[in-house]
Amino acid sequence: MTIQLGDRIPEAVLQYIEHGVHRIDTNTLFDGKKVVLFAVPGAFTPTCSERHLPGFVANFDAFHSRGILVACMAVNDPFVMQAWGNSQNVPDGLRMLSDGNAGFTRALGLEMDASGYGMGMRSKRFALYAENGVVRGLWVEEPGEFRVSSAEHVLANLPG
Repeated sequence: MTIQLGDRIPEAVLQYIEHGVHRIDTNTLFDGKKVVLFAVPGAFTPTCSERHLPGFVANFDAFHSRGILVACMAVNDPFVMQAWGNSQNVPDGLRMLSDGNAGFTRALGLEMDASGYGMGMRSKRFALYAENGVVRGLWVEEPGEFRVSSAEHVLANLPG
């Protein structure tokens, strides 16, 4: 079942690289914080690299000024996420998270089968906004779309 507004973020462990590979559980990531997490089907893919991540990079300060942490997630390994972040000049503080085995993505109910494209199980393109581990905003794209999970759309539609 897909996560809904008012649901708690499910427990899972993600990875990131910062002077080595680190694991972070979703409780640590979300509890006591305001967080925008956006997910892409794959690092280095066209829409993700040309529009989705660059929009959050360009609007990072607007989120930061509202006390909102920003994280990008993909079903890729942490080394790929680090390389992609470096290639996109991701600012310090925008965390590039790996859900390598899609465990968190499945727990959210936002997985998609991209086997037809040679990519296996991936995340749908989405953005969510959570306060203290509870989903307050959720924007899931239709297949092939990129509108509602953009940084600009999320900023304009943050609750409160």
